[in-house]
This record gives sequence, structure tokens and C-alpha cells, in this order.
Amino acid sequence: MDIRKVSYETDVLVLGSSAAGCGAAISARRAGAEVLLLDKGRLESSGCLGGGNDHFMAVLDEVEHDSLQDMYDVFVTPTSGLSRTMVKRWYDAQRECIDVLEDSGIELMRNPDGTYLRSLGFGQPGPWWIHINHGYTVKHKLAKYIKKLGVKVVNNVLVTHLIKDGDNIAGCAGFDVLKGDFVTIRCKTAVLCLGLTVSRVSNNSTHKPFNIWYSPYVTGSQILLPLEAGAGIVNLDIADAGTLIPKSWGAPGMNGINNMGGKELNARGERFMFRYDPCGENCVRRNQVMGTFNEMMEGAGPPFVMDMTHFSPEDARHLQYDLMPGDKETYLDYCNARGIDFTKEPLEVEISERILGGMVDCDDNQESSIHNCFVGCVTGTFSGAMCLGWTAGRSAAERAAQTDMPHLNEAKAEEICKELFAPLQTTVDRSVSYTEFEDGLRQVMDYYVGYQRTEASLRQALKSFTVLERFLPRIAVHNLRELMRMRESLELFKVCRIYIQACMQRRESGRALYRRADYPNLDPSLNKCLITRLDGNGNPVFQWKD
Repeated sequence: MDIRKVSYETDVLVLGSSAAGCGAAISARRAGAEVLLLDKGRLESSGCLGGGNDHFMAVLDEVEHDSLQDMYDVFVTPTSGLSRTMVKRWYDAQRECIDVLEDSGIELMRNPDGTYLRSLGFGQPGPWWIHINHGYTVKHKLAKYIKKLGVKVVNNVLVTHLIKDGDNIAGCAGFDVLKGDFVTIRCKTAVLCLGLTVSRVSNNSTHKPFNIWYSPYVTGSQILLPLEAGAGIVNLDIADAGTLIPKSWGAPGMNGINNMGGKELNARGERFMFRYDPCGENCVRRNQVMGTFNEMMEGAGPPFVMDMTHFSPEDARHLQYDLMPGDKETYLDYCNARGIDFTKEPLEVEISERILGGMVDCDDNQESSIHNCFVGCVTGTFSGAMCLGWTAGRSAAERAAQTDMPHLNEAKAEEICKELFAPLQTTVDRSVSYTEFEDGLRQVMDYYVGYQRTEASLRQALKSFTVLERFLPRIAVHNLRELMRMRESLELFKVCRIYIQACMQRRESGRALYRRADYPNLDPSLNKCLITRLDGNGNPVFQWKD
């Protein structure tokens, strides 16, 4: 097989054109660095922001509970993985990022007096969430802004390996999923912006893994690449995420529904969320999800509905026609097909599929244990991603200005190339498709590693993964698309197996988006972060971080 080899060289390499990647690329370029922004998709539609967004969180010191101290109180906890310095960096970057969004032509909605239209959300003490009009256009407008700055954008390249020069990042390797080129990039510094979540590990009621809450294309490289290069991952065991979604629909919109006063009712017609959180529906996502799950376990549902029939006509219109399509533009097609009108009847909702997560361990300057490799994806939300991507990009640019170009090991790159394209040259007997393989993986995760699990179920899941592993070499690879999908399936398999082992370390309930039926109570001694690393044989090892 004749493989064309393409190489690039840059000061700052931004891996992933997510919200964090956009922030990192813009700030690094503004700091004077040569920047290359890389993604396996296209900048205009990549990442969880690619589907759109309805809010941008901003603490602006304008009203009560709208200060840096309030951010500290919410985000700096023993299990958040965030330090006061990181949160201060986030706070400081918000104004700059808001200016960029508006300079890009993104409409952050305002009140008649000129202040931003903001509302309460997710149990936070102040009205931090700026409403976005036509939020599905965000990535397109940011893409134009980034290209105008002179950032080099390389689309359609799946990164499969980070390459080091001693303890320093030297670059990465992967392949162009459309052309089949083997691609290497050499850099002085890098910023990891490949996401904070892992999708396609669980099902919603549609059983369609590409119709889900977050981007279905974020499949674990942001965890595996740094792990396999020697970095640690924080809170792989408790960084799960879930939400409520309109029944049989993959985008939630729950921020708008909750913070505008939607009432969740169980099958008995009871408004129950105040039993689980003093903020009621406007609580942190975890409490709404687990509260709904608990009602279901007690026989009070399904169905569950969100009632907005008490809204004023203006608020109902704003929610249904401005905010909800911001998460996914085709939401109004869904409403038309099902005859949904927020003013006339409650909206049926369900607990979503789960997504996994975990932050790359880094210091207050957002540098990982891989020297010169910074971390942009430190926390969730559009705001957290873009702002902390912004600060990581600035740190990477400052370091690049003081750093010589490292050596990129050509022998290592050649070894990666051969391993990467080998499946295209191998005939497999009794092959399976990546869809069949992933369906089996999701079945194991939903059945044994779901919203409720036990030590026994986790151990059984690991036994099932031993069976699944036998099918990995049999995943059909006849073209570049199937090669990409096979690599994604491999990422999912590896991350899920490590995740299961990490969850076995935390013997308690109440801190994560699942219940340990055999350990139903919180353990105060486990109010701390778990760090996951790989040993010399590639096996996970765990360490508690106070």
C-alpha cells in the first residue's frame, strides 16, 4: 500500500478544535505564536459545541452573587480537580472571550438596559448564564474569526499518538481520514483540547448512538493519548455526566427549561425535585438525574414531564424557539413531528445516555506532566472550555517563545505508520462491524455499569470485556472510514475498561452519577480526587489525591 506522508511544523499545536481549542488557538495566535489547529472533523462543526449552544456562563460583578469569590465557592471543592488559581484564570478570561464571541458576530442577548440577559442555572447562586440567540451558528462564526487571525487549520486528521522527545512533547502522529495520508506534526508546545467527555458508551431510548446529548465523535482520545504518553487523569471514576432529554431526542436544553421555571412532574403528577435538592429543578445536573432515577426505582415513573404551561406566552416562545434550537438546530422539526407546544401541554422527558469524563492532571499553569504539553479541557460548559482553553493557549505561546524545536523521532513515526495502516492490509475471517462491536460494548455498560451498580456487576463487566477484546482484531476495515471507526471503537473499549476499574476504587454513593447499591452512603474519607495512570505494562494504577 502506497501511503503518502505529510508533515507540519509549528510553534503551538492545538489538538482539537473544540470550544477549548478555539479559545487556545485565538489566544496563542494573539500572543504572536505560529499556531496549527488540528481536528479529525471540521472546525466549523467539530466538538460538543458543533451542534450549538444556548448559554454562555459569565460572572461579571454586576449583581449579588456575581463575583470571583462565588466562583471559588462553587468550583473549588475537594473533588473538582480545580484550584483557586485555575478558577481565577477562568474568571479573568471571561471578558476577553465574550468580546471575541461578539466580535465574531455571535449574538449574546441583552436586556433593554443593555446588560446581558442572564439567568440562574444548575444550582449556582447567581444569574450567570447569558442567553445566546441562534446558538447553532457559534462554530461557523468562530471558524471565520480564527482563520482571519492566520491560524493554520488542518481538518480531518485523526491523531492516534503523542510523540515525546525525552520528557518534552515533540508532536503527534495520525492519519487523514479522507485522503489516507500519514500525518506527523512537530511542535514546540501543545495544548490538549480534545474534549472532556467520552460519548457512545451508553444508550438513550432511541438506541441510536449518534443521536445523543454531546458530540458522538468524542470517543476517548483526550484520555488515552495523554495516559499512554505518561500523564495522569483526574476523576475518571466520578466525572460521568448525564441529563434529562426530551423523550427520544438527543439534545437536552435543560438549562433553559430549568432556569426559566420548568416544573418536573412524575407519573403521579407530583413535583418532586425539592425532595432531592433545595433548588428544585434548578439544581446541579447530577441531582436532577439521580432524583429522577430514584423516583423511577420507587415506581413513580415513567413517564416524567417538564411542565411549562404556566409560562407567559413570551417566555414560552423564547424557550421553544430561541433557546432550545440553540443546542440542535433540528429541534423545531422534532416539535413539529410530535406536535409539541410548550404553552399547551407538558414535555415528556427521560434520563439521557451517560457520558464518561476525566481531566488530564495539570498544575496551576495548566501544564501536564508531559513537559510543554498544556491542558485546555479542564472543566465543562462552553464558558469553562473556551476560557481555560484561552489561558492554556496563552501559556503555551509564552513557553514556545522560549523553547527550541524538539526532535521528532522518525523511527518511532515509521513504526506508528506501519501499525496504523496494518488493518487495511489484513484479511479477517468472520469479521464484525464497528457498529456490532460498539453495540455489545454499550450493552455491557448499560446492564452492568449503569446508573446503579455493585462490586459484583463491575467485576462481571470486566469479564464481559475480556470476551469483547477477542472481537477487536475482527472489526472490519476495508476503507479509511472503517479504519477511523475501528480506532474509535478501540478508544471506547480501552477507556471503558479503565473506567470500570477506577470506579471499583470508590466504594460509596452520592458523589457520582451512579449509585453503588452495595455502598449506598457517602464516605467522608473519599472526598478527594482519584488519579489514574498507566504502569510500564499499560495497566491502570490509582492514587488518591487529597
